[in-house]
Amino acid sequence: QVQLVESGGGLVQPGGSLRLSCRISGAFFRTYALAWYRQAPGKQREVVATITVDGSENYTDSVKGRFTISRDNAKNMVYLQMNSLKPEDTAVYYCRRGLLAGGTFHPTSTDYWGQGTQVTVSS
Repeated sequence: QVQLVESGGGLVQPGGSLRLSCRISGAFFRTYALAWYRQAPGKQREVVATITVDGSENYTDSVKGRFTISRDNAKNMVYLQMNSLKPEDTAVYYCRRGLLAGGTFHPTSTDYWGQGTQVTVSS
C-alpha cells in the first residue's frame, strides 16, 4: 500500500513562511503528476498546486506568487514552499500523486489520503 506522509505544518504569524514536505512511497514516482490540496474548516478540499512529470507548475489563483511546489524524484518527495502566509491559508494540507488531464488533476484512485499537516496562520 502506498503511503503519503506530510510534514512541516505549524503555527505561523501572517506574513510568515512554512515549507511543507511529503514523501510518497511506491515505485515509478517520477511518472506521476503531484499535487498539494488543502481543506479549511467547513470547506471542501481544494487543489492548491500541481506539478507535472516534467516540472511544470500550476497554482490556484489565491496562492499564485506566494506558494511554490517542487519535487525531488530521487527522494520520492514533493514540497510546498509557502510565503506571505495569510489567515485564509489556514487548513490541513495534503499531497497526492496522480495525473493531469485537460488541466484537471486526477488523484490515483487506489491511494488513500495521508494524515495531512495542519497549517495555522494567526497572530
